[in-house]
Amino acid sequence: MNKRTDQLHAYFFPVMAPGHMIPLVDMARQFARRGVKATLVTTPLNAPKFSKTIQRERELGSDISIRTIEFPCKEAGLPDGCENLASTTSTEMTQKFIKALYLFQQPIEQFLEEDHPDCLIAGTLFPWTVDVAAKLGIPRLVFSGTGLLPICAYHSLMEYKPHLKVESDTEEFIIPGLPHTIKMSRQQLSDHIKDETENPMTEIIKDVMRAEMTSYGAIVNSFYEVEPNYVKHYREVVGKKAWHIGPVSLCNKDNEDKAQRGQEICFSEHQCLDWLNSKKPKSVVYICFGSMSFFSSAQLLEIAMALEASDQQFIWVVKQNTKNEEQNEWMPEGFEEKLKGRGLIIKGWAPQVLILDHEAIGGFVTHCGWNSSLEGVTAGVPMVTWPLSAEQFFNEKLLVEILKIGVPVGAQAWSQRTDSRVPINRENIQRAMTKLMVGSEAEEMRSRAAALGKLAKMAVEKGGSSDNNLVSLLEELRKKQSNSN
Repeated sequence: MNKRTDQLHAYFFPVMAPGHMIPLVDMARQFARRGVKATLVTTPLNAPKFSKTIQRERELGSDISIRTIEFPCKEAGLPDGCENLASTTSTEMTQKFIKALYLFQQPIEQFLEEDHPDCLIAGTLFPWTVDVAAKLGIPRLVFSGTGLLPICAYHSLMEYKPHLKVESDTEEFIIPGLPHTIKMSRQQLSDHIKDETENPMTEIIKDVMRAEMTSYGAIVNSFYEVEPNYVKHYREVVGKKAWHIGPVSLCNKDNEDKAQRGQEICFSEHQCLDWLNSKKPKSVVYICFGSMSFFSSAQLLEIAMALEASDQQFIWVVKQNTKNEEQNEWMPEGFEEKLKGRGLIIKGWAPQVLILDHEAIGGFVTHCGWNSSLEGVTAGVPMVTWPLSAEQFFNEKLLVEILKIGVPVGAQAWSQRTDSRVPINRENIQRAMTKLMVGSEAEEMRSRAAALGKLAKMAVEKGGSSDNNLVSLLEELRKKQSNSN
């Protein structure tokens, strides 16, 4: 480790949402294990979600700590305790939350002036951090929480606007200028992209794009071998530096780390592992739609009926929310009793990496959030793709058309974290799961997925593509630090 006086000091400022905090905490740990002083900034209610992990890291000798900053709930018009994007329940609340992130500028500036770190790694929804970093003369790296394919696709959409040249929301168009032929329809794009009229998000999106293009570069939870064309495209066509240092979930080596990644799980991990240990290799489907999605009772019923009709063994993570608290509204009578032994239902948070890494898992039904997609790739399992919102329809293209390890369930329309459109019916769900788990096509997908899983693990090992990227990034930051001293 460097002497304290010339130790590189990095500030990490993740957007308060599980999909941003979890990977950025893992990144901070990777930096700290390589002799960097790492400071994570978050709010009082978010800190406990990863404080145990940080404490364990400190006990191993890493110089890593958490600084908390009050969340401006009141000023933003949000209820007390709404400090995480996963706590928002409507579009209006989400917009208030994103606006609230701008209110952090003054306290963060104060932190940075007191501490004067050597670089700042900030979530994409803190575009003002680029100005704060410039004022202090330090590099700001942007972390968007996605892979490079969606970022490249967004840039092409903004530049060429192919979605404005089609007659209807369902007509397909090709996104120009990308390494692959990627077809989308307007209904698969988020409202703020497809709608050219000014809306509450327009200015924020412009600000985010400006900050990305004026940042020192991007730091990405991805690895070269999973999207090589897009690593090249981002650097050469978008014209910005990018360092892929993932899959960052692989820094969690033991079961305790994997089980506590994200937040406290709602039951014993041993219970889950014991159940999986009793199953044959590659025989269980894992079904989980991330921390941000809400499903209607009608949709949950279709999933339950598909599982009952299929012969598959499964672990199903059901997120309780105000819309489906009345379980008897949607769960078929005697469902849990009837499928005891064949299925395990987890209500709440599940230790996803721990589950996916188990040899009994043969497939994963996912909403195609980037963390889940990459964790599926890393575990070497093929996936049923069920995108809902954010950049998930782009991730589906990567999994299904480019990597050929995905089976689409048939989701067609972007829908702000929920299935507000017509539910996907049980026949389509069952068909996709059967295609994923049974037959020669399933075997081929499984072997492609297993090969990708091996490449993912090699990427973070000494001399791997992600390891080399992290080494070169830290060398570059240390060089900048010594030049400015």
